[in-house]
Amino acid sequence: MAWYAYCIGEKEAFPELARHRKPVPLESVHGVSGNQVFLYPASDLAVVVSEHNPQDTLNQRAGVDHARVIADCFQHSTVLPFRFGTVFGDDECLRKSIRSNQRQFVSNIEKLRGKTEMHLKIFVEDCTSRELEHHFAAESAGREYLTSLRENATRTRERQTRARAVSFQMHRLFLPLDEEISCRLMDNGRMVLDVAHLIERKCVERYQNKFATTSAAMRQCQMQLSGPWPPYHFVHRLTRPVHAQPSAPAKPAPAEATPALSILEPVTALV
Repeated sequence: MAWYAYCIGEKEAFPELARHRKPVPLESVHGVSGNQVFLYPASDLAVVVSEHNPQDTLNQRAGVDHARVIADCFQHSTVLPFRFGTVFGDDECLRKSIRSNQRQFVSNIEKLRGKTEMHLKIFVEDCTSRELEHHFAAESAGREYLTSLRENATRTRERQTRARAVSFQMHRLFLPLDEEISCRLMDNGRMVLDVAHLIERKCVERYQNKFATTSAAMRQCQMQLSGPWPPYHFVHRLTRPVHAQPSAPAKPAPAEATPALSILEPVTALV
């Protein structure tokens, strides 16, 4: 039997496993394709899985179901999420993967216990977008083309400088335990910073209050907040590949995905 994997949690967080050595249904929780979700005991860990038919197509709805199951488990336990589309071919494959990485998983759970992720989107007006943009064909030559290259390089440096300044300001204001930041330029000429902050779960309300005052004060930026989330952005730093099989039809997963317990960004539909 193939198992579709959602996450790894702490066995002690699920009383249902206290007297069982076989998979136990997680009551009232259904996952991908509407399948019953099970707690699969593995020493001090619980692997959250559901039965899987390799012929099933993993679509956008399946991605939402995957994230929802992880979020449900996160209410009870520290979790290490699997990449969307990770499938173990049978019981032996599942047990072998967990057993060979047991020490690492326990260590990672310990490091992330009591912590959660908050996600900020910060939209910043691009000061360079107000300038006239010149576009030259790649094959054009001469002074105009070289000038264009220099101007583009200057604009890129200015954007990077501004992005670093905003990210530094966010760090100083929110003082997270850890952070992951990415920056991209939108078609309308605005920059958007995606900022993931790792914080203590007990500090969520304080963080939300800080966000309210910060977004009101920083009128030059538009800010959006989501969370608390499982610590998607921070587990991948702690995790090396394990030998699970991502299901081939899982198109929403990154194309370069390798068999791994890779913990990555929340499913796009939920962000």
